[in-house]
Amino acid sequence: MASLKESRLYQSLRFPSIILAVMWVIQIVQMGLGASFASLGIYPRHVDGLWGVITSPFIHSSRDFMHITSNSVPLFMGMAMILYFFRRVAYKSMLFIWLLTGIGVWIFAKSAFHIGASGVVYGLISFIFWNGIFRRNLKSIVLSLIIIFLYSSMFLGVLPNQPGISWESHLIGGLVGILAAFIFRHQIEFSEEPTPILEEVQEEEFLLDRDTFMMTKAERRRENSGGNWFSDHTG
Repeated sequence: MASLKESRLYQSLRFPSIILAVMWVIQIVQMGLGASFASLGIYPRHVDGLWGVITSPFIHSSRDFMHITSNSVPLFMGMAMILYFFRRVAYKSMLFIWLLTGIGVWIFAKSAFHIGASGVVYGLISFIFWNGIFRRNLKSIVLSLIIIFLYSSMFLGVLPNQPGISWESHLIGGLVGILAAFIFRHQIEFSEEPTPILEEVQEEEFLLDRDTFMMTKAERRRENSGGNWFSDHTG
């Protein structure tokens, strides 16, 4: 039996736990100092704002814990589900979503500091959902249904002109998640691999001649009687 550290579940939970721990340490430090780290967010079309592509998902509102709390559960769940069910593409798909969502916000979003992990969350949830569409296997379809059940209300977050909400991050993250699911759709997971067909058993592995099992009843009767055709037609 594999140890806990070698288990698939442990491996799936470890990385999301590290990401959340970093987020919460930054939030506690920010609030403890009475400061705002919003300048580490994405500021569109400004070179200095490019750092936010990497750092902005770690930065949340310094006013209270509501912003980071609302992002923590879906971020953790999204990462853990991808790591557990899509192991072969997990890290590269999450990196793709993280970076491309940030770049998209930097190019297209309104001029303001964009902070928080919600864009990445939308990308992860979109990736899981659209895998069910593109892969068309039972596991992915079931995951898509779970995502619809848990996070269907998130679709409202992509609507424009919502005060205090970076709806551009949500929309771009969702679109990037679709793109990631499409790009990685042909990379088959271990659980999706077909069961290999047993190779044909070699002749010498048979205890008896294979022709013995291919003969008709009449042919076997003739062979047992020494090839005498007449014996096949007598009582």
